[in-house]
Parts: sequence; C-alpha cells; structure tokens
Amino acid sequence: MQHRIIVLGAGYAGASAAGRLARRLRREDTAITLVNAEPDFVERVRNHELAAGRPLRHRPLADLLAGTGVALRVARVTAVDVDRRAVTVRDADGESELDYDTLVYALGSGWNDQGVPGAAEHAHEIAGREGALRVRERLALLEAGQRVVVVGGGLTGLEAATEIAEARPGLDVALAARGGLGDWLSPRGRGHLREVFGRLGITAHEHTDVTAVHADRVTTADGVSLPSALTVWTTGFAVHPIARATGLETTESGRIVVDATMRSVSHPEVYAVGDAAMVTGPGDKPLRMSCATGTPTAWQAADSIAARLTGGKLPHVTIRYFNQCVSLGRKEGLIQYVTADDRSVNAALTGRLAALYKELVCKGAAWAVAHPTLGLPTRRRAVRTAAPAAPAATTRPATETAA
Repeated sequence: MQHRIIVLGAGYAGASAAGRLARRLRREDTAITLVNAEPDFVERVRNHELAAGRPLRHRPLADLLAGTGVALRVARVTAVDVDRRAVTVRDADGESELDYDTLVYALGSGWNDQGVPGAAEHAHEIAGREGALRVRERLALLEAGQRVVVVGGGLTGLEAATEIAEARPGLDVALAARGGLGDWLSPRGRGHLREVFGRLGITAHEHTDVTAVHADRVTTADGVSLPSALTVWTTGFAVHPIARATGLETTESGRIVVDATMRSVSHPEVYAVGDAAMVTGPGDKPLRMSCATGTPTAWQAADSIAARLTGGKLPHVTIRYFNQCVSLGRKEGLIQYVTADDRSVNAALTGRLAALYKELVCKGAAWAVAHPTLGLPTRRRAVRTAAPAAPAATTRPATETAA
C-alpha cells in the first residue's frame, strides 16, 4: 500500500514541499496530492506589482508539477480531522474527503484587518491575487489628484506605496505608519527610503495609528481625518483559521507549533510550513511570515518526512536570515543586510542595482518552486515505514512576538 501524503496549499512553501517530496521518494511507494483552491501558482511577492497594473506571468500548477508524479487537486479545504486523518475539500462537484498518512499543512495566511472598524468594509488588501486585482481595478478608475492611502509601514506597505506612486505619478499617494518610516532599517537604509519617497512624492504619516476606515477617508488615533479615494491595507498577515479548529496545538494567533523538523508537537503525522507554522530561529525568536521563511521550512519538512519514511538521517539545518529585499518601484530597491535573527546591520545595497537584485530574488523564488532541489540530482528512496514515530522532544515557545 502506498504511503499517502497530502499537501494543503500551493504557495511557495506548499508547492516546494510537494515537489521536493516527489524527488525524494519512490513513486511506487508514495501517493502525493497537492490541494489548492486555484489552478495557478501565485507569486505573492509580486502582488504589489499586479495591483499597480503590471502584468504578471501566468504559471499553471499543472505545468510546474509536470513529470513529478504529484497529483494536483483543485479544491478548497473546508476542514481537517487530525484524529481520523482526513481532509474535507469542496470543488465544483461538491464536498469530498481525502485520507492521509502524512499531512503537510501549508494554507498560509491572508490579510489582517486588526479589528479596525471599517477596514473589512472599506479597505482593500493585496495579500491575495483577488485582492490585488481589485486594487488594480480601483486604481484604473481614479483621476489625477485623488489620494491613495496605504496603511502599514512594513515591507508590503513600502512596496505598495512606491509601486503605485511610480505607476500612477498623477495620484496623491500617502503612507500611514504606526512607527517611524523604515525605523527597523539601518541609517543608510532609512536615508535611501526617505530619498525615494521624496522623489516619488509620497507623503509619510509617521507614528500614525489608523483607528477607523471610511469610504472616503481614514481616521487616526489623534482625531485627524486623512482623505482617501482608495485605502490599501497592509498591516500584517493572519493565518488561515482552519488550523485552530483542527485540534493541533497552535499559538494564540492560530499558527501550528512545530519542532525543528517542522513536525507538529501534538500530532506527529502532521507537518506545518510557511506562514502557518510557528517556527523559532536563531536566538529562539519566531521567524517572520515571508517567502524567505516559507521555502526553507518547506525543504526542512520534505527532507524530514523523507528521512523518517526511508530510514535516512534527519536534517539539522538552522533557518536564518541574510537580508531583507525591498522593491521601491521598478527602478529602485533596497537590500538591507541583517543578522541571523533578522536585525539590521549597518550595510545596505541601494538604487538600481538593488532593484535588479530584488528582481533576481523574485525570479529565483519562482524557479525554486519548479526546481525544489535546485536542479541537483536526487535519488528516490524506498519507503520503509508506514507510520510516523512519536514526536521528538522539543522546547515549545512560551510567547509569540509579531512576525
């Protein structure tokens, strides 16, 4: 009997995990199914480009998985029963169940309105492709002089504001940041960011907490109203709610608690990768939700599953950071070098060269999904054990900091 592996979600983490498993395990011994709500791979790191009107390359998952032996199931996950080891999915034909022996949970995250009144009704998100397309439609209807307010001063907010300002120079673009503009960057990084904002005519409202969103404005904590014909919300991500309802051990925010091999600490037959996983890195700090985290966790999970099933050696790779890559429109960029635990150091690459660097990173991330072993030759090994062993001892994080 084949060992049934189901991977939920085909973002950077899920698609990479499925493809890497297919290259590690013999097809005669395993049946790998990748479940995703849509038939295409979405380059999430480019959603700000899509929102600003730039056409993106069409990437069908069927093409990315061709020849791997991975079965693609286009359906929406509605429930996971970890006691029965069954996943409920819904497609055009209705609901059905998929049974598994090993589950890789990679449903990722969506936008987080932070509970701000009016945000869900009046703000627009770019965490998903549908949201980015809606922003693009709204932008196309705006006339010169109308204001776009981007709420959120993190990486997504910076990229969205600069991309929109460059693509639509006639619009009045503003960014509302709870802290200082790029306050986590090095002095050189902050200086370059302010220079680009000035050149693009973006107004930065620093230390500004947006407390309400209306159809034509946003309201701040100090009572100021900022006119807004289009409000783009980029204040962070929230994980898919299904994980919390599964019975898996999760954090307060719903992220699945895993050990160093990405295996659930409560259910050894379940692995979690990407934004859905609560992973600790250097200094026991939680890794942030990002593509830079998702792909390495996918590799770690796939190699760990393959090792346990084939009697191989478990990987012992510490996931760490090297830089933060920020696009500031098509012509400018910022590569902020960081410590292993993601703290900025006094070194940064800026300008056109940084924009080219970021573009290569984006292309490389998509290429790695189709080549999850980075083009290196691999040997498919025979499955020796049908069921996972008990989970190894692990230190569970007591608290969770912001990603």
